[in-house]
Amino acid sequence: MSQGVCPRVTSYGPFWILSAVLFALSVIDVDTYSCHEVRTAFQLRQVGPLHRVPETPGTDVDLLVCKHQGPSCCTRKMEESYQIAVKRETLHNIHSYSYELEHLISRHSNAFQDMFQYLLSFSQGHLSSLFEGTYSTLSRNALPHVNQLFSSLSLYLRGANVSVDGAIQQFFNNLFPLVYTQLINPGIEGSMMVGSEMADCLRMIRQDVNPFGPHPAIMAQELAGAMGTGRHLSLALEEGLEVMDATGNFSLSRECVKGLVKMVYCSHCRGLTLIKPCVGYCLNVMRGCLASVSELDQPWRRYTSLLEQLTHAMAGHHSLELALLGVRGHIDEALLYAQLHGPLITATVDKVCGLSTGEPTGMQPTSPEVTTLAMTSSTPLPSAGPSQPLPEQKLMRLAHLSSFPLKPSKNNKHSLRTLSREFLMYLQRYKSFFAALPEMLCEGDNVVDDSTCWSGDDVVESYTGRVVGNGLHAQRQNPEVKVRTPNPTLAEVKERLERFNKETQERFPKLGQMEAWEELGSGEIDEGSTTECDDEDGCQASGDGQDKTSHTDVSNERKSTGRQPGGDSPYESPVKPPSVRVVGGSLSAIWMRPWTLVLLLTALCFQWALF
Repeated sequence: MSQGVCPRVTSYGPFWILSAVLFALSVIDVDTYSCHEVRTAFQLRQVGPLHRVPETPGTDVDLLVCKHQGPSCCTRKMEESYQIAVKRETLHNIHSYSYELEHLISRHSNAFQDMFQYLLSFSQGHLSSLFEGTYSTLSRNALPHVNQLFSSLSLYLRGANVSVDGAIQQFFNNLFPLVYTQLINPGIEGSMMVGSEMADCLRMIRQDVNPFGPHPAIMAQELAGAMGTGRHLSLALEEGLEVMDATGNFSLSRECVKGLVKMVYCSHCRGLTLIKPCVGYCLNVMRGCLASVSELDQPWRRYTSLLEQLTHAMAGHHSLELALLGVRGHIDEALLYAQLHGPLITATVDKVCGLSTGEPTGMQPTSPEVTTLAMTSSTPLPSAGPSQPLPEQKLMRLAHLSSFPLKPSKNNKHSLRTLSREFLMYLQRYKSFFAALPEMLCEGDNVVDDSTCWSGDDVVESYTGRVVGNGLHAQRQNPEVKVRTPNPTLAEVKERLERFNKETQERFPKLGQMEAWEELGSGEIDEGSTTECDDEDGCQASGDGQDKTSHTDVSNERKSTGRQPGGDSPYESPVKPPSVRVVGGSLSAIWMRPWTLVLLLTALCFQWALF
């Protein structure tokens, strides 16, 4: 009986074994295709509401982007969340790379403005000390005009619609009534009624009378040239900030978003949350998405080149500093010119305005301080010397100014030239920023370049598609993202940047001829040298009353500012000029010039030959 039962049990054995195996396989299969990891990634990356992710993969899912055969952990709602998330993540990554460049431009724009304002403040104080120390009678009434002048120059450097020449002409217009009544004719206020009508007349005729000689024009020319590059550099940095702001907030096209979802999230639909895109595949997607951004590459390279050239022009030879520090010398020489031509100025003013009566009291010397005769037409006025000092020599002559902002010293870490060098050093890294941006987004942990990577459709050993280049034209062959039209916002930015580059080149046609930093030198003093100077070096402390060194750092265009030989000057010297009291300058230095000694020796030899 037992033998009869056992054979029946044995006959059902294979059936139970097969059932157990099938049950185990079904359990393993269900566990393999669970969407638990997809839900975790969905939650950690804050893609959207977690309830949109199913617990188990579905088979009849109608997807628009992540289409594939077999079960899927994605739904249409999840695809919508993926599109929103991938746009947010991509723009965040782009902004994270552009932030450093934007911060570099913004930080140096503020630093340059701070340096400009410091230089203006220093030059203003330098000029104020001239009025307070040497021209004390003008000081109280002249200082408000000094403040107005430097306020206008400050606005100009900030990009305001202000004219340097207009500000300087207005300053000398306002200065002329003070000079006429307090330097040329200091007693005129006591002998006649001096009011607003007189001041208005003097202001109106100032440019026709030309009481200050060529010095206002020379001063305006030097300042406009040096400050023009500084102003345009400020405008260029503002333009760069606008470009960076536009590229950080542009909208991604629909085709781009689909390509990004396919690259970043479609692998999640299969439960592959850890796989990374292939490098070539990522480059195609990013270059397609950033095709319009890459179009900024050429104008941006030109823009950075112009930034370098503007910086060289502004700080290469200390042009801006020397121009601002030369304001005091220009105005000092202008006042000296007016005093030496006092009789002619008075005669001209009498004809036009009919102000003074009799000989001006200021024409007689009242003290033995600094007295000289007015110069004849054959004798030039004091000048800066026969040759123009080099910029570094000018700086050494100004080294006695303890707060001089670009005093050559190895301890000087906060100068305009140091700031410019630092800016250009950082700028070099970002010349190809827009061309390199797709590559930067496809570096590091974002992609993988080994035997297993995501190609957009499956896990592969390597990406076999064609990798295209940058720009709109190259995207015609892009297999991953179709680029139909350029981004209108970025196209406008490109056009504006190209227009700015063109205007800059037309405004400064000689920018490309500037010397390189290496050729210009560092501007620092070798160890062992000193910035101290004594009287033999031509340096003195400012505000000493005599102000003998105020003419040593001026332009060579001021070599002959008095009446020219041959009667070229509009003011002819009288046959017997009266004595003139000169404030703020000395003519004794003229006898120390080599050519004067030569003339004296020639005259002696001529007299000896006659006898």
